[in-house]
Amino acid sequence: MMRNLTIERTTIIVVVMLLFAMAMRVPVDTDTWWHLRSGEYILDNGTINGDPFSHTQSGETWINHSWGSQLIMYATWQVGSNAGLALYTALLAVAGIMVLYPISAGNAYLRAFVLVLGASSAAVFWSARPQMISFFLSSVVLYLVYTYKRKGKDRLWFFVPLMWLWSNLHAGWSIAYIFMFAFLVGELFNNIFGIDENVIGWQGWRKLLLVTVVSIPFLALSPYSFQNMLVPLNTVNIGSLRDFIQEWNSPNFQGRETWPFIAIVMSLFGALWASRLKFDWSGFFLLIGTLFLALLYGRNIAVFAVVATPILTHHLDNALTERGFVLRTRQKIPSSLAMANLALVIVIALAVLVYSVGVVLPTTVDPAQEERLPVAAAAYLAENDLPREMFNSYNWGGYLMFAAPDYPVFIDGRTDLYGDFLRTYLDATLARDNWRDILAEYDINLVVVENGGGLDLALREETGWTLVYEDDLAVIHVKDSADEE
Repeated sequence: MMRNLTIERTTIIVVVMLLFAMAMRVPVDTDTWWHLRSGEYILDNGTINGDPFSHTQSGETWINHSWGSQLIMYATWQVGSNAGLALYTALLAVAGIMVLYPISAGNAYLRAFVLVLGASSAAVFWSARPQMISFFLSSVVLYLVYTYKRKGKDRLWFFVPLMWLWSNLHAGWSIAYIFMFAFLVGELFNNIFGIDENVIGWQGWRKLLLVTVVSIPFLALSPYSFQNMLVPLNTVNIGSLRDFIQEWNSPNFQGRETWPFIAIVMSLFGALWASRLKFDWSGFFLLIGTLFLALLYGRNIAVFAVVATPILTHHLDNALTERGFVLRTRQKIPSSLAMANLALVIVIALAVLVYSVGVVLPTTVDPAQEERLPVAAAAYLAENDLPREMFNSYNWGGYLMFAAPDYPVFIDGRTDLYGDFLRTYLDATLARDNWRDILAEYDINLVVVENGGGLDLALREETGWTLVYEDDLAVIHVKDSADEE
């Protein structure tokens, strides 16, 4: 048995462990916390229909498409707190990448290299949010179709219950239909032009179409019925998302976090040029479609990485094989070498364990969260009886919902609920000419914003307001008349 632990298998085990370490991170994403608060609310009160968390949109219809993921996240939080959230992120990230392994090509070393490159590209958007489940399930969909196309393994009907499940976890289910549309159009072209040797024949193409069509009504089997099916379309039509939310903007290629994405795109250009594989229309439409989405909205870099990773391995493997660069691997190795491989695995496993534990220790978590989140300010709110009509920073709304739940927020990360109300928020937080009118319109008596921000500086000069709390990150202002009441 030990002699089966070849260098190739050792490489894959090591890569899995390193990917796990890469994905372990302190939960500091501002959206994590409103998802946790929503999960808690669902457990206590049932399905959310009218918004229960803000005073500006109170009672307004909110299609909480991530309700299933929120329950999973809250259960994870209850069991493991910050460590649970970090583990949730890491496990889904590694699973999403490793599902691509069997539909990739080449030996373990080539696959490992490209998987790490794909993971590095996608990692910029890995965080404790429901989108991690979409990342994993998008890989599963690709696996189902590619094993059908290349290996003749027919598991397509799994797509139907998968879409029902996904539609109750996150609105990222729309990714699956982008993939299916690319395959349907691509295989149609492959059949007409007869180029790709792994073409799905006409009978298989009809089944692919049938499975796709049959799955659509299952999207409505959620607490929000047919409204759930419109969430992706409604979300991308919110203009303020593209105007103000970073992940809905085009990638910033000046930031080093996008360089792995650039690297995988450049690698694709090189591999496609060097490869002699026959042209595959399905791969073409998948690549150009997801690349367009990634360039349009940076959050879709992870989707592109899922698509690009197995395609890149096939073209790299062909390019290397055609030129005689073939690395022979052995299925059996001497016991001494197997023992050396086992020792290497154990050493790296211990290192990953030590690193992962270090990531979730309070000495790591607390400073990281205090640097990004208004931890101390939220504690001050919870400990003092302040007015409930709060204006708060957009980035902190979700955390305040969770850490100071007695104070309804002005705004938070649920952009599908607030829509263009974001513009009203910006006018106030930047202290534009109408900021006083906005605070008066919503009867604001409490302001929790960034220290040194526009509204903070304006309120420091405004009569009738008192600064009751201040730290390096946040300030709390209270309206004097509210204190008198």
